[in-house]
Amino acid sequence: MMNTKKEINRRRTFAIISHPDAGKTTLTEKLLLYGGAIREAGSVKSRRANKHAVSDWMEIEKKRGISVTSSVLAFEYDGFHINILDTPGHEDFSEDTYRTLMAADVAVMVIDSAKGVEAQTKKLFQVCKMRHIPIFTFINKMDAAGRDAFDLVDDIETVLNIKSFPLFWPIGSGKDFKGIYNRLEKNILLFDESNHGMNQALMTKVNLEDEQLKDVLSEELYEKLREDIELLDMAGDDFSHEEILKGDLTPIFFGSALTNFGVEPFLKTFLEYTVSPLARNSNAGVIEPTADSFTGFIFKIQANMNKFHRDRIAFLRICSGQYTKNMSVTHVNENREVRLAQPTQFMADERVIVEKAYAGDIIGLHDVGTYNIGDTLSEKDKTLLFDPIPRFSPEHFAKIQTVNAMKRKQFIKGIEQLSKEGTIQVFKRPFAGMEELIIGVVGILQFDVLTYRLNNEYNVEVSMNKQPYRFVKWIKGDYNIEEINLTMDTIIAVDKDENPVLLFSNEWSIKMIQDRNKGLELSDVSI
Repeated sequence: MMNTKKEINRRRTFAIISHPDAGKTTLTEKLLLYGGAIREAGSVKSRRANKHAVSDWMEIEKKRGISVTSSVLAFEYDGFHINILDTPGHEDFSEDTYRTLMAADVAVMVIDSAKGVEAQTKKLFQVCKMRHIPIFTFINKMDAAGRDAFDLVDDIETVLNIKSFPLFWPIGSGKDFKGIYNRLEKNILLFDESNHGMNQALMTKVNLEDEQLKDVLSEELYEKLREDIELLDMAGDDFSHEEILKGDLTPIFFGSALTNFGVEPFLKTFLEYTVSPLARNSNAGVIEPTADSFTGFIFKIQANMNKFHRDRIAFLRICSGQYTKNMSVTHVNENREVRLAQPTQFMADERVIVEKAYAGDIIGLHDVGTYNIGDTLSEKDKTLLFDPIPRFSPEHFAKIQTVNAMKRKQFIKGIEQLSKEGTIQVFKRPFAGMEELIIGVVGILQFDVLTYRLNNEYNVEVSMNKQPYRFVKWIKGDYNIEEINLTMDTIIAVDKDENPVLLFSNEWSIKMIQDRNKGLELSDVSI
């Protein structure tokens, strides 16, 4: 048991969040580089080499240079076992990001130095605040022209309403970005050019009082650094590890993921001040990570990660205890026993069969249709359920059908799989067949992913007809749907579980139908 506690305490499981193009996936890859998980890094949009980020495994991600799914990557560094959850930055995939944040203990928020806090960053930050998890900020792209460092700090504090402590402070910016000052250790790290960010950056540690520093930096940069330090010490918030762990204060780091400047110092300091796995809420109370028995929940399902095997992986966050090879557990939601045979972890772009895993780890379970997002697995308590993972209501709808009737079987298989993943929500008109379905998505770009994956993974070409609906409401109770007095722009449908829903084009229709049909109760989520 002591060994299990030791293993749990060295786990660090965090999600990286940002607005699109802030450099989140590049930072993920550079952390893998320093962790020894990869030997050479390839920027998402590298012009120097034909490389793609190792966390972007789906072909559409490689073509567009964006992340559309969450990636789960693990590596060892400096005595820690690190689990990184790289998330989609694009707002159209915010539901996948939200689910991933449910599995994280800490968030790293990446900010573009030229843009400051952006719209999607604000949304994701609020999810982190809701969970009261620590938030570390990495201000990226300091090697490019950007905003003043003080302006960026003020932007974070004002827009996100959080206190901050710039733990690292930049020396110069753009082509004059020379290094960083560590405010706690009171020393300077100067950077040498790495191989265009492909390899680890070389650093030189210098004392602030070193007489040769003026010559190395230039007198102008040296004097500005002195002034900045004085101003920070006078006007800024005090450092408080306790407030960081509560999520009330965010430590700020500056660097460049592209060139590797500041990445390893950030990683070392982050690991020093972040937390081991957190406790989780359940119907049986708080479950501590060091509890004796194994528990966990499914937060993500992904099909066809290996195009040669067309397999499906259910990602499980271990909440307590230890996984051992071939152990049997209760699938609580289905009230049946399952054997966890050959689960995997992802080390960069390679899969590794897991012999043992501990609270805080993410393991991939081979799924033949057994699991759903939010399912609980438990070794001993057969009634334990972790807090459910809420689903977002779709905001865009389209009718979809296969172009080739001979491909109907593949079409249905693909739709069912993507629905299981949570990528889409499936509706159909009562008494209609599976040939024509109404698909609901949170973000409109998900339609592109849907058609691409059906074609690429299931060899199915589809026709799509966008629909005017903007809202879906589930009908509560036993209300007779045939008696509902509808408006002209509202239809009745059923979801994948045959629960009746109403699809509305506008908010006026929602109010009108409730006025017309006394006793009709509507819900934003399925019952």
